[in-house]
Amino acid sequence: MLKVLFSRRMLAFHALVLLIVPSFIWLGFWQLDRAEQRAASVDLQRDNVAAEPVPVEELASVGGDVDPDDRWRTVEAEGEWDTDHQLLLRNRDGSQGVGFHVLTPLVTEDGTALLVNRGWIERGETAQDTPEVPPVPEGTIEVAGRLQFGETEENTGLREHGGLPEGQIMFVDVDRLSAELPYPIYGGYVELIAQDPAPDPAPERLALREEDQGMSASYAFQWWVFTIVVVVGWIILIRRELRDPPRDGSGHEAADGSEGEPGDGAEGEREAESGTEEKAEPEEASADRIQQTQN
Repeated sequence: MLKVLFSRRMLAFHALVLLIVPSFIWLGFWQLDRAEQRAASVDLQRDNVAAEPVPVEELASVGGDVDPDDRWRTVEAEGEWDTDHQLLLRNRDGSQGVGFHVLTPLVTEDGTALLVNRGWIERGETAQDTPEVPPVPEGTIEVAGRLQFGETEENTGLREHGGLPEGQIMFVDVDRLSAELPYPIYGGYVELIAQDPAPDPAPERLALREEDQGMSASYAFQWWVFTIVVVVGWIILIRRELRDPPRDGSGHEAADGSEGEPGDGAEGEREAESGTEEKAEPEEASADRIQQTQN
């Protein structure tokens, strides 16, 4: 039995199982952890969207980014739009396809600016065109918006491209923009949900992109099912090998789990005897012919 279980072929199966089973178990727990993180994000978004609005200075500061726990909170600010430093975010989705988001600084009374994503506009005829942006109201404006932390290559998957038309960027890199603007800016930015007075026309308001809990929990279950399948298949293979072990030509179990070569053992002896009889027949026939000649 030990020779069968520790043959070269079975050792390869044992090694494969020892590699696959822990890997599948780890992948299941990894997906379960992702499911818990996604569920926490869903709960955080729901609670923060429902929370009462607060002044922006309570949750954001100059030189610091937004705390992830404060994402989606509604903040309020008052100031004047600075369209001279307005920027367009490329390749952004809207109800009519891919276009631009309009990022406009709102300069508050103390001289600190808040970056506000005012919404979506259509793209021009080509990707290099700068479309016309709806104007903003003049004078002091009151705005409310959902707070977001700054965008980077790491948290968006986007890459900044060279050679873009003037006034167009790929994402809201707050650190870089703070070095280019003539006034201090709050960390992060807001997605506009209301302003007073309201302009007409205006960019299309951004819909809340709800967090998705995804399929991570079901993926975890699938990995663990695969683990059970591997273990059950391994046990079935061992039982089959013990019940019907490979044999060599002499009727003994092959030590390495391989079949014996044809012609070995008892079958080979029978083939050898058969060949001897075939060779003896011509000699007997020759003896009969000699006897007939002498007669």
